[in-house]
Amino acid sequence: MVDLFGIFASAVGPIVAIAGVGYALATLKDVDPEPLNTAVVYVFAPALVFHSLAVTELAAGTLARVAVGILVFTGVMLGISEFVGRATGEEEPVLSALLLVAVFCNSGNLGIPVSDFAFGDVGRQTAVLFLSVQAMLMYTVGVYIASRSGGSSGLAGVKRVFRLPLLYAVLGALLARALNVVPASDTAGMQVLQLVGDSSIPVMLLILGIQLARTDTGAAVSQAWKGTALKFGVAPVVGLGVALLLGFENPTVARVFVLETAMPAAVTPVILVVEFAADREAGGISVPEYVSTCVLVTTLLSIPVLTGVIAILQSGLVI
Repeated sequence: MVDLFGIFASAVGPIVAIAGVGYALATLKDVDPEPLNTAVVYVFAPALVFHSLAVTELAAGTLARVAVGILVFTGVMLGISEFVGRATGEEEPVLSALLLVAVFCNSGNLGIPVSDFAFGDVGRQTAVLFLSVQAMLMYTVGVYIASRSGGSSGLAGVKRVFRLPLLYAVLGALLARALNVVPASDTAGMQVLQLVGDSSIPVMLLILGIQLARTDTGAAVSQAWKGTALKFGVAPVVGLGVALLLGFENPTVARVFVLETAMPAAVTPVILVVEFAADREAGGISVPEYVSTCVLVTTLLSIPVLTGVIAILQSGLVI
C-alpha cells in the first residue's frame, strides 16, 4: 500500500507551506520578487547544481545513460508540446510559456523527496542527477524559450545563456569529477556550497508564493488545462518509453527516471519568465501569471497522480 499521507507530509506539504508563506508575505506587504529572482539565477541555483552533481555516488555509465534519457525526453516533449500548442491555436507569448510548463519537471524540491521516500538512496541520487541535467537544459533551452516568450530574438536568448553561471557550474562539476579533484564533502568549501545551494529551494518557493499572490488565478486557471494535460497525460508515457528504449541496468534507476518525468511543472520557469517576459500579456493575463497558475494546478493535482504512478512503478508491472 502506498501511504498517501506520508507522501504529502514528507514532500508536498512542506512545499505548500513555504509557498504559502510567500503568498501571505506578498498579501501583507508590497514585495518585489525580482531581486530574489536574481539571487536564485546567479547564486543559489548554480551552487545547488554544482554540489549535487559533484558528490553523486552513481556510476559513470548510469550518469551518462540518465543524461541521454533526459535529453531525449526533453526533445520529444518539446516537439509534442509545440505541435499541440500550435494545433490548438496558441500564439506567443503563451505558446512558449506552455512549452516551459509541459517540458520541465519539478525534479528538485518535489522530485528529490518523493523519489527518496519511494525508492530510498538510489531514488534520491537519481533524482539529484535528473535535477542537475535538467537544470542545465532549463538555463539553456529554457532561457531561450523564455526569451522567445518575452519577445527577444533567438540569438539574444542564446547570448544570455552564456552569461548565466549555472551552465559553468555544471561544466565545472563534470570537469572536477573527470579529473578526480572534487573536494571532500566535509571540507569548508563544499559545506558552504551545500548550504547556499540548499537555500535555493525555499527561496524559489517563496518567489512562487509571491507570484501567485499577484496572479489573477480566476482568469489563468481556465487557460492551464493544456499544460496540465501535457504534464500528466503525455510526459509520463514519454518518460516510460525513453526508459524502456535505453534499457537501464538498474531497474530502480529506471523507475525513478519515469517518476521524475511525472512530476508537476517546475518552479524555475516562474523565475525565468519573471526575468525575461514579466511585461508580456495574452488573454488578459501575464506570462508569469499563466506559468505560476500552471505550477499551482499541477502541484495540487500531483498528489493523486504521483500516488498512482508510484504504486504502478513499485509493482514492477511496467518496468
